[in-house]
Amino acid sequence: MQTSLGKSSVLTQYWCWLGAVMLMWLLLTSVLPGDCARTIRTKYGELSGVMVTPDSRHLGAVEVFKGVPYASPPTGSLRFMPPVTGAIWSGVKIADKFGPACPQMLPDISNETAALRRMPRGRLEYLRRLLPYLENQNEDCLYLNIYAPAQGKACIN
Repeated sequence: MQTSLGKSSVLTQYWCWLGAVMLMWLLLTSVLPGDCARTIRTKYGELSGVMVTPDSRHLGAVEVFKGVPYASPPTGSLRFMPPVTGAIWSGVKIADKFGPACPQMLPDISNETAALRRMPRGRLEYLRRLLPYLENQNEDCLYLNIYAPAQGKACIN
């Protein structure tokens, strides 16, 4: 016959085991994907991107380096001037977020009926898909998004 003390001991072991499994899962899911992409060296500094696996059996994994600066910000005295060589950075720049888009006027598509009087439905749908990428606009917009065939280890996702 098992006492209440024995049940408590079994429950404690169960929760400890479950906690250890959850901790391992969290560590694996947070560490492994970051280890997938290479760190590359440019003349401005080191970059670490992200590995992307397309949802297609015909396409291989791609290394993506988002928001890579290629010139100094065109602000202040550099506004309306040709691009000037960018500054060198120290450490590894994590290139996992898009840089800002250059400022631009977008058509008003909040009223679908009015928008369809000015454009075909296909264009309206295209603009709706594009809009989230254009929300962050800034004159400091000289950034590249680099996509390259994956080299090295594959990600576990």
